Amino acid sequence: MGPKLLPHANSDGNFGLKMLHPVRRVSGTVWGSVSFATRRAMNLEELRAAQAPLKARYRTDAAAALVTLTAQGVPDAPNQLCRVETHLGLVEAGLHSATGGDGSKACSGDMLLQALVACAGVTLSAVATAMGIALRGGRIWAEGESDFRGTLGVSRDAPVGFRSLRLHVDVESDADPETHRKLIELTERYCVVYQTLRQPPELVATSK
Repeated sequence: MGPKLLPHANSDGNFGLKMLHPVRRVSGTVWGSVSFATRRAMNLEELRAAQAPLKARYRTDAAAALVTLTAQGVPDAPNQLCRVETHLGLVEAGLHSATGGDGSKACSGDMLLQALVACAGVTLSAVATAMGIALRGGRIWAEGESDFRGTLGVSRDAPVGFRSLRLHVDVESDADPETHRKLIELTERYCVVYQTLRQPPELVATSK
């Protein structure tokens, strides 16, 4: 079994994020998870064939690698909803039950954790393929705490948003401990959502 990093909150109360691996038991609510399913897999040669032309282009044309991703939704104020367009169709996001919602709609906090889990799972799978590691199974899940006094305006001392996040990785393979450590290290390094949360970019809001 590889090393295990314990959950933490930063001493200054600000956002913290830790990768834990592998773990078997987790206390608290799990908000996002993904399992590896058996399917027709892309092998190393196919992955390299798919990525090689892109890497070659980006090495000679850095501007081509800068891609703008977008998301959009339509607010529904009378029902306290936002209908968000996703790959699988419209998702209705609503208030969390801790802020007055009835729990029947998607929660944006859950969606944030699900994005983290999805990105980590895809990155882990790609890295494992590139390293020639066969994953027999596993599970990835994320969790975090949010003090809802902040978003409800009950206390100015309570921050709005997550206080800390934890990403858990539990995978089964024949990799030796050092190779497993490298797999997790590279997954952290190349996971877009993980790195975005660890080092938040500039965020600008506009309105008209």
